[in-house]
Formats: sequence, structure tokens, C-alpha cells
Amino acid sequence: MGILSGNPTEEPMHYGEVFGSWTFLLTVKGLVAGYQTQINHAGDEDLKKLLKEAIEGGQQEIKQIEALLKENGVGLPPTPPERPDACLDDIPVGARITDPEIAAMLAANISAGLVACSGIMGQSIREDIAMMFGQFHVQKAVLGAKVLRLNKEKGWLVPPPLHHYKAEDC
Repeated sequence: MGILSGNPTEEPMHYGEVFGSWTFLLTVKGLVAGYQTQINHAGDEDLKKLLKEAIEGGQQEIKQIEALLKENGVGLPPTPPERPDACLDDIPVGARITDPEIAAMLAANISAGLVACSGIMGQSIREDIAMMFGQFHVQKAVLGAKVLRLNKEKGWLVPPPLHHYKAEDC
């Protein structure tokens, strides 16, 4: 048996796992703060629910990754302060982030998170780390599907040019 053939939680993290986890944690902390701000700008209740779901998911990811890094003696990135609640009507119209803009940012962040999770899973040699990011990946995919459905239902989706080519048309 080799050095990495026992209990994965007793194996050392390699530098890629450390960097990937630490960077993911830093990003999620920033996204949670951003989503807290965006809730103040959102007018659509369905969008607010998805932002709250994204915040809760991010907070769970933060807890899990912080525990992993602490157990492995890795210093943690800074945490932005909690954002206060604000009344939408107190934000000047020209300074507001619109619901379609918020939904587009949320979709893009989820997409980037899926790619990040896949990358960390692919470079991990510790099964527990790969599985943790696999769990995050599945949760993001589910949330992404909800955001896509919301964008379609509200008419906020801006699709790329659609391709209607059919072979029999030639």
C-alpha cells in the first residue's frame, strides 16, 4: 500500500487541492456578500427566493471548506461583512440593479461555480475533497436549472442567435 491508500481525511492535501479550495472559499464568501446586496435591489419575489437559496448554499459551502482547511492547517481568506437589509424604494432608480441583470449575474456565477467544482474534482487525489466538490456541483446544477426556468418564465433570458438548420432543407 502506498502513502495515499488509507483514510483520505488523514492524507495530506496537495498544493492544487489547497489552492483550489482556498480560492473557491474566497470566491463564495464574496458571492454571498454580493447576493445579500442584490436582494436589496431585487423586486421580484421569486428571484429573491433563489438569491436566498444561493446564500444558504454558499454559507454551507463556506462551513465545509473552512472546516477542511482548518483541519489541514491552512489559513482562511478574509470574510466580507454581512450586508444590511435595505428598502428597494430607498435605492435611487438609476442606481438599482435590475431583476434581469441580477438573474443574469446569478446564472453566470452558477455556471462559473460548476466549472470550478469540476476542476477541483478533477485535480483532487483525496476522495473526500472530490466528493465534497461533487456535492457542491450537484447543488449548483439544481439551482442553475431553477434560475434558467425563472429567466425563461419572466422573459429575462437573452439567448444567443438560434440555429434552425435542418439537413433535409438542403
